[in-house]
This record gives sequence, structure tokens and C-alpha cells, in this order.
Amino acid sequence: MGTTEARARSWINARLATMDPSSGHPYGALEGPHALRTRHGRIEAVMPMRDWRPASGEEAVDAAGRWMTPGLVDCHTHLVWGGDRAGEFERRLAGASYAEIAAGGGGIRATVRATRATSEEELARTAAERLAPLLAEGLTTVEIKSGYGLTLADELKQLRAARRVASLVTVRATTTLLAAHAVPPEFEGRADDYVSHVCDAILPAAAAEGLADAVDVFCERIAFSPEQCARVFGRARELGLPVKGHMEQLSNLGGSRLAASHGALSADHVEYLDEAGVEALAHAGTCAVLLPGAFYFLRETQRPPVEALRRAGVPMAVATDLNPGTSPFASLRLAANMACVLFGLTVEEAFAAITREAARALGLAGRRGVLAGGADADLALWSVPHPNALVYEPMAPRLWQRVLGGEIVA
Repeated sequence: MGTTEARARSWINARLATMDPSSGHPYGALEGPHALRTRHGRIEAVMPMRDWRPASGEEAVDAAGRWMTPGLVDCHTHLVWGGDRAGEFERRLAGASYAEIAAGGGGIRATVRATRATSEEELARTAAERLAPLLAEGLTTVEIKSGYGLTLADELKQLRAARRVASLVTVRATTTLLAAHAVPPEFEGRADDYVSHVCDAILPAAAAEGLADAVDVFCERIAFSPEQCARVFGRARELGLPVKGHMEQLSNLGGSRLAASHGALSADHVEYLDEAGVEALAHAGTCAVLLPGAFYFLRETQRPPVEALRRAGVPMAVATDLNPGTSPFASLRLAANMACVLFGLTVEEAFAAITREAARALGLAGRRGVLAGGADADLALWSVPHPNALVYEPMAPRLWQRVLGGEIVA
């Protein structure tokens, strides 16, 4: 990626959507012609064109009035998996519920069987292929979870495959250990024993190999109880790993309050989040990650409490939740559009949710998702009249240039 290259590069004659909330302007917009200079993979300066002078040996890229935004950030995906679950889609349309499919050996367990049977190399290759449409719409950072292995060897295999993705395509990838995603068949009826295995074996091994940037859990009646999730959170924190959780997707078990009590980066889904949960997230500074793709695909009706989250000042991110069973949508701009139409976000909130707030949900606030001095030079340039078009018409190909660490990438 050339992120350590000393030579400066500037983009000139650009309009900037900095996504800086302190600017006083929607989208942090700098409408007049501006320049943005990068060096050593970081943004060195943002300035009006009247103040720009080329540095010695600097390359200048003329944006010709195009809009520049931070590169998009997808902060919740299950990108690495084996197999296919198209048949479940048909079953759900015929009336079967998510819980019924899971109870019959489908759902997560079906993907577990296929993922265990797939090599690390194949998992990495197919994950990289799935990223292609996301990269084409300006993605520069993606979070990738495990959770389809559910054995020590297979969880580590998934995480290694996730790490390899960034060597196959030009993207920044963060990895999350989600071993507490489902009870595997080997531990049928012994969820507590499996949680012990996660805490005593899988978590320490992933930490020792440096394979996980965070630890996730699925807190739900069909998965793990708050008490079991608390054990995983406690062990993760002992190992120095930040935590996050799939919370309040299908019912309210108080998972978001639990996550907040452990200083979680994010609570994700949160359709059944109550007022106490909202207050806990606000107090902890935990981000709420909205996943409208799964809401749509499962034909849910309980919407997340967006107005309460907004009123309490809880940061709201939006992600694809890209996975084979409940959100097979490889478009972050579509997720942003759905968040507006289905959940009631404003267009500006939705764009912040896939840039600035998505970076916050990954523990990267101020580092990515904004155009500011010192931030990573991960950028996207667009042929649009205004950034709101990127949410308004999510499937239109408007990307002109994608930049990672100050380097222009295909």
C-alpha cells in the first residue's frame, strides 16, 4: 500500500465532506475548492486552495471539483464463511422463523459445518471476492468476525483467513473473535462447558497469536445468557482485548447494559433496547451499531429506538452485517439507505454512521472516518453533486477514486 512513503501527495480543487461534527456545517462540508495533503500514510493538512503551494517533489491530483469524503467503514461483518444458505431464505418466506430454522440444525450451525470443511486459503479467497462490491463503493476498512468454527482450531482458522484478506485485496481489516456465537454440536446441552472452553482455550490462544482485535458475543435465548456473556467479557478484558456484543436483536435480555458495564466498543442490532439500555450506552460512551439488512431480511417489525438513542447522545453506526443467513448484502451504501427508510436516520446521520461513527465502533475514533490532520489518509472521491447522493441512490456507481494510506488503489 506504500503507507510509509515520505513523498507528499495532495488532492487539489476538491470539495470536502470532512465529517467533523465541530465544524458547524452539515457533513463538515468545505464547499469551496480545497486541498488535502497526505504524507507517511496520514492526512498532513487540509486547506483552502488559495493557501496551497506544492511541496518539493509533491504529486498533485486534480479532483476537478469532485467531493472527497473519508473512506467508508463497515464495522460489523461475518465475511469469512463456507457454504451457502439460500435454501433457508426459501424456508423463511414459507413461514419458518429464524429460531425454528436454528433448532432444526440450520442457521449458524449449517454454516459451521461448511466452514469447518473449508480450508483457510479458500475461506480467505472467497472472503476477498465478497469484498469486491464494497470496495467498488468506497470501502477502506472492514471488521471481520469469526464465529463459524466453534472449535479452537476452526476459530483460529477463521481469524487467520480474515487476517489474510488484506493481503489479497487493498483494504484495512480488523478481526473480532466471536467464538460465543452458538453452542456447537459437541457441546449440545452444555453451554456453560462451552463458555468455559471459550474462556480457557480459544480466547487465550487467539490473544497469544495476536489474531483478534476485539471479542464479541451473541447474547440471546437461542445463543448465550447474560451471565455466560459476562464470563467471556471478563476473560477478554483480562487478556487486554476490547469487547462488543450482538445485543437485543430478538428479545431484551439486558445485554446492552452488560456490554456498557464492561466498557464495550459497541452494542449491535439493539432492536429491543429499552430506556435503561439506552442510558447505559450513553453513560459508557458505547456505540449502537444498527444493522438494517438483517432487520429487512428477517422481516422484523421491532425497530431500534433511534429517537431515544439520538436524544441520549448515543453514537449510532450502521453496518452491513454481511453474512450468509440473515444479511447477504455487500453494500454499505444500501445499509445506510435502509437505515434512513426503515429506522428513521437522517441522511447526514446515515453517512456519519458509515464513516465517523463506524470508526468509533471499532475503537478508531479520530483515526478513520474523518478528514482531519493526523487521521489515516483513507479517502474516497466521488462524482456526485453532494454527499447525500451516496445514500439517496445507493446502487449508482459514483466512486471516482479510492485512496488507502495516501495511495490511490484500484
